[in-house]
Amino acid sequence: MLQIYNTLTKEKAPFQPIEAGKIKMYVCGMTVYDYCHIGHARVMVSFDLITRYLRSRGWEVEYVRNITDVDDKIINRAAENGEPAIDLSERMIAAMHEDEAKLNVLRPSQEPKATAHIDSIQELIRTLIDKGFAYACDNGDVYYRVEKFATYGQLTNKNVDELRAGARIEVNDAKESPLDFVLWKGAKEGEVSWESPWGAGRPGWHIECSAMSKCCLGDTFDIHGGGPDLPFPHHENEIAQSEAANGVKYVNTWMHAGAVRVNSEKMSKSLGNFFTIRDVLEKYDAEVVRMFLSSVHYRSYIDYSEESLKEARSKLDRFYQALNDVDAGEPAQENDYQQRFDAAMDDDFNTPQAFAVMFELVNELNTAKRENADKAAALAAQLKQLGGVLGLLQQRPADFLQGEAKEGGLSNDAIEAMIQQRADAKADKDYAESDRIRDELASQGVILKDSREGTSWYREG
Repeated sequence: MLQIYNTLTKEKAPFQPIEAGKIKMYVCGMTVYDYCHIGHARVMVSFDLITRYLRSRGWEVEYVRNITDVDDKIINRAAENGEPAIDLSERMIAAMHEDEAKLNVLRPSQEPKATAHIDSIQELIRTLIDKGFAYACDNGDVYYRVEKFATYGQLTNKNVDELRAGARIEVNDAKESPLDFVLWKGAKEGEVSWESPWGAGRPGWHIECSAMSKCCLGDTFDIHGGGPDLPFPHHENEIAQSEAANGVKYVNTWMHAGAVRVNSEKMSKSLGNFFTIRDVLEKYDAEVVRMFLSSVHYRSYIDYSEESLKEARSKLDRFYQALNDVDAGEPAQENDYQQRFDAAMDDDFNTPQAFAVMFELVNELNTAKRENADKAAALAAQLKQLGGVLGLLQQRPADFLQGEAKEGGLSNDAIEAMIQQRADAKADKDYAESDRIRDELASQGVILKDSREGTSWYREG
């Protein structure tokens, strides 16, 4: 049975969907004011992997991931750039889709934008005001009354009294309490805005997700996911808004991906260790990056470093070397690899254990390649099948192993030319020259493999 760790209960438990065979999942997406960074990629890949696995097991998954396309950061960045906020957000959405496609991240079932849900956001705010959980101020702002919601802090074990003691009221703040958070922001001069019962303005960040998840999935749904920085205050505020307005439990299972650290330090622009997905993909193969992000359990932090990426490349090399020179047939039936792979993934999506099973399969495949071609073909097909569940191992092995030259590396054409020069030297019995060419290629990370059919090559990870 599938078991998932629930951030709300702080324990792993058997998963029971609201509707048999169907899973409704909402994941907080990006605020599109800049290019996505490697932390965003962690969330993208983690929930893509989870969705792929659930579907492979026969679940019908309705996966919703929102886009925040109106926000202070977007407005400020657009002003800096001298462009309309909508132009900036649309440009960054297109870039996000390009990045996720390179990482083999499937598009979600629905991808709602905040600006397309202004009416439902306003309706939710009106409900909260009518129920006494929110109030409008003279300046056009609308706030949520945190202390009226009795179970506020349930997700992160925050105590309202302690929060109150540590909070401060800003100068000229219209809030009744320092804990209250904004649902609707009155418009400032020149800002993008929409008309509302409280005056021109725009939604606060937290209310967007409550409105969009309700519109896409209903008042209560199965799984809510997001990044490591979202449980407080964002997800606490979502719970408070949604449960106060709808009168029912908001989400049954909360899931959060782990943080990305860079050389064991928190990633931040101030430390100079901040990397966009585009930065990373200029240096590393996209499938290597996906392997890196998948190889650590989704709840654990992951350390971004040269060594980590090299290790991910080495793992993929082992898989593709095993698949190389094998014509995959029908997947093997009479073994327990699939069963043990599923057992690992059913245990809160334990990818490290799933990869361990796959490496055992690689060992048997390598033996079968020497002894039993039919068995090797079946095992190769099974390895590709399991890899596909994780969004991996779908390239032609030679294409991955040879890859494209990174900056300063030998091009594929140059490598092929040197291999021909080596073949000519061997034909002339100039073995010293043949060895020199092999050594020169090896120094550039290109490994040659001689066989009766000729010489093949691959780039060393």
